[in-house]
Amino acid sequence: MMTDLDTFRTQTRAWLADHCPPEMREPVRSDADICWGGRRYDPAANPPQARWLKAMAERGWTVPDWPAAYGGGGLSAAETKVLREEMAAIRARNPLNSFGISMLGPALLKYGTEAQKLEHLPKIARGEIRWCQGYSEPNAGSDLAGLATSAEDGGDHYIVNGQKVWTSYADKADWIFCLVRTSKESKQGGISFVLFDMATPGVSTKPILLISGYSPFCETFFDDVKVPKANRIHDENKGWDVAKYLLGHEREMISGMGLGGGGRNPLVEGAIATIGVDADGRLADPVLRTQIALFEVRAKAFGAMSERFIDELKAGLAHPAQPSMMKYVGTELNKDRHELMMAAGGSDALEWESERSRTGAMPRAWLRTKANSIEGGTSEIQLNIIAKRILELPGT
Repeated sequence: MMTDLDTFRTQTRAWLADHCPPEMREPVRSDADICWGGRRYDPAANPPQARWLKAMAERGWTVPDWPAAYGGGGLSAAETKVLREEMAAIRARNPLNSFGISMLGPALLKYGTEAQKLEHLPKIARGEIRWCQGYSEPNAGSDLAGLATSAEDGGDHYIVNGQKVWTSYADKADWIFCLVRTSKESKQGGISFVLFDMATPGVSTKPILLISGYSPFCETFFDDVKVPKANRIHDENKGWDVAKYLLGHEREMISGMGLGGGGRNPLVEGAIATIGVDADGRLADPVLRTQIALFEVRAKAFGAMSERFIDELKAGLAHPAQPSMMKYVGTELNKDRHELMMAAGGSDALEWESERSRTGAMPRAWLRTKANSIEGGTSEIQLNIIAKRILELPGT
């Protein structure tokens, strides 16, 4: 006898088969294959991608576990898990990548007013607004609470002045969620969490060139930027509570890189394409074959741990420091994966600009992973958190 969940799985499988375009079941080859949405998103540039986003957004499945009133699918945790499994089974791409979904959305659901939720969450779910994060500053990275960007009281608004750094995709974003200092009386207690349009007068950005040749990061400058107080999330000087909650979700998002992508295995496929197989159909290089096997065991274990973590997080049972553990392990796995891909690629992996190598996609991606252990909180900071709050080791 079929359960309700079995019925949901059958219906979901049929719907995905009908609505996920074949092109959206192919591996992501470059940044152009990733949909971020936003005001500057051009559906005509990739019609299958646009159809996929539209279909999923209309069903609420870009954010399946959000309430339907805010553009979500209203699915239970079990149903959301089934949806993810069925998408993975057909190797469906994520219809929408969004800092609004992975970071701001959960914070708004917890701390936002009803008016703020209705204003921002449906637009996030439909991919209409692309968000960036204004946290780190030149003198406030790991010590984020030391931020200096000021927000002076202007009556019904704040006047924001200062600078942020390492602002991912700030030059492409429509809005920013930003930490500002509204009081100097307390380090953590003087911070507020505000939202504002990147088109507001006084906002400017400057890309930061990375060693990989790509530049997702920017410097962001605020010069007398007028921000309505209605755009403040939670109470004034209570933004640190929102910031910490959001950081947990950011680290959850970053840890997901350890899982790789889709049902295909580019590590194994790439190694076979370069090195070939032996008489038994195994990867011809026994040393590399062993290294990949050991990595795959670690990746499978991390995948199982991730499933448990997500279930506990949704149920409110996860340890507050657990995102730090997931972030650390996930980023180390992602770096190891790309190290092995470079080793398997041989001399071909060193190509930098050729058409055959897709302008050096492999070495550029490898170089980019070096930032994984810095962004979202350095690995050293995460290990300190794990030692103190999970292992309960004595401090020095």
